[in-house]
Amino acid sequence: MNYARLTIALGLAALTAACGKKAETPIATETNQTAPAAAMSGDMGNMAMAPAAPAQIMAKGHGTVTAIDKAAGTITLDHGPIPEAKWPAMTMAFKAAPAITDAAKVGDKVDFDLTLTGNTGEVTAISKK
Repeated sequence: MNYARLTIALGLAALTAACGKKAETPIATETNQTAPAAAMSGDMGNMAMAPAAPAQIMAKGHGTVTAIDKAAGTITLDHGPIPEAKWPAMTMAFKAAPAITDAAKVGDKVDFDLTLTGNTGEVTAISKK
């Protein structure tokens, strides 16, 4: 009886290998019975994929320009809370296009628009108060 099971298991493994799929070894239980092999489907539509990139959030803020680094393309703002990002008031540097860094100067009180991705942001518009 055990030879028959072994022969069947080896035959299934050979067939699976011939089809280009990885062979699964039957698992023996204490009662010397084999567990059925897991079925595979050709439909991979419901298969979990790698995590997607974080979604972008548009936000608005108010604050004071504390530094501008044109070479690095950043503007540092001491800003109030930003509810869309669930951020408290803080001082932080943001990416900014040259038009943004050219339009502001240290000490300016500003309103600004942000595009947030994950925990980083980019100032996309700025206006003096």
